[in-house]
Amino acid sequence: MRQAKKGRSRAKHRPWPLSQRPGYLIRRLHQIHVALFQEACGQFEVTPLQYSLLSALAVRETADQTTLAADIALDRTTTTGALKRLAARHLVERAVNKDDRRARLCRLTPAGAALLVKIEGAARQAHRATLGDLSEKEQGLFIEMMQRIVAGNPTRDSAAAIFD
Repeated sequence: MRQAKKGRSRAKHRPWPLSQRPGYLIRRLHQIHVALFQEACGQFEVTPLQYSLLSALAVRETADQTTLAADIALDRTTTTGALKRLAARHLVERAVNKDDRRARLCRLTPAGAALLVKIEGAARQAHRATLGDLSEKEQGLFIEMMQRIVAGNPTRDSAAAIFD
């Protein structure tokens, strides 16, 4: 009986190829986009995250850090750190909220608004380059599919939420 077991060949586990895993591909696409953004926008010394915050503030004009974190789908701690770095560069003002002393109200400074105008073309170029291997029709479909996935998962912001 022992020999019968020994002679059997075990089926070797074949892992799911990375090139077919959505999570892996999304992470790689994010890495590619960050690299393209840095190439196009590096002279402005702004990360894609900081660009998102500046853009959100341009739309809202004034917002607390929690609202901004929700706007860009990021945790408050990371958002606060990014806003502090932008404030250190005088691109954002972070004032204590007179109605809630624990909260900070943020707004673009004139320098932040001017930087946003300057970076806009380069940032759009980076976004276009990220999708550059797709036809215009494919780009539209890809954006629509990503929007559908995001809209279908409104409460799934990060792995950190799993452990809270």
